[in-house]
Amino acid sequence: MTAHSPHSGHRRRQNRTPLIAAAAAGVLAVTLAAQAALASGEPGTAAEPAGAHVLAVPRASGEQRLTATRRITGVVDGAWTRFTGAGALGGDGRGKGRKPLFELADGAVLKNVVLGASAAGGVNCLGSCTLQNVYWEDVGENAAAFLGTSADAVYTVSGGGAADAAGTVFRFDGAGTLTVRDFAVAGFGALVRSCGDCGEQFRRDVVLEDVTATAPGGELVGVNGNFGDTARLSGVTVVGDAGRDVVPCQKFEGVTSGEPAKLDAGPDGVNCLYEESDVTFR
Repeated sequence: MTAHSPHSGHRRRQNRTPLIAAAAAGVLAVTLAAQAALASGEPGTAAEPAGAHVLAVPRASGEQRLTATRRITGVVDGAWTRFTGAGALGGDGRGKGRKPLFELADGAVLKNVVLGASAAGGVNCLGSCTLQNVYWEDVGENAAAFLGTSADAVYTVSGGGAADAAGTVFRFDGAGTLTVRDFAVAGFGALVRSCGDCGEQFRRDVVLEDVTATAPGGELVGVNGNFGDTARLSGVTVVGDAGRDVVPCQKFEGVTSGEPAKLDAGPDGVNCLYEESDVTFR
């Protein structure tokens, strides 16, 4: 895979915005710190004062520092352990090509974990996988990458949230279908980006359901129209973006070398499959 360009949704964003995400232990509201939001205060949650860079999640049951990538097969329940990178996985977490904290084998499930800073390269899925109630306090360059090569691969992100993504939250380099549901994000270049310049390209399908995105942000989904990618959006809410700068669905002409070209944006019935009413700005 070649280095990602700004066109591929991996441009670093300088502004950071807090996130108060939905948690399994109690539903919290997503909003901007500038709006002086407070966490719900339910037992088992923790939040910083308004005005800070906040991701409120269930209170960590413990802390673990990983100095090497942890490889996962089957189902792993972190029971709300907070993981951070150290040693080779330490640092500011914003360089490209960093190794992930977790690498999931085909069919693996990772749930109920918090990734703090440094989260290194986040999570890599080598095939079909499920990320359930996974929270990224400070994404860095990417939160997760989906790398399976089968057209039948199914990746599911259910619940959880992410804050302060320098570029793309979910990097879709492989083949198959990625579904993100009941998820919250704040401060991002792109929520999901179909790789624009990978050396091997695939058709990719993206589904966003009941997602809340808090500005500033770039695009919710970036797809390659020339490879037949699709994006289906429903129940999406964009917060703090009165100017509608966040693009729900942006099309690109993907390449295997060079720079992907930015094309048109918005629903088209071919690649960007949604109605205007499926995305609410407030």
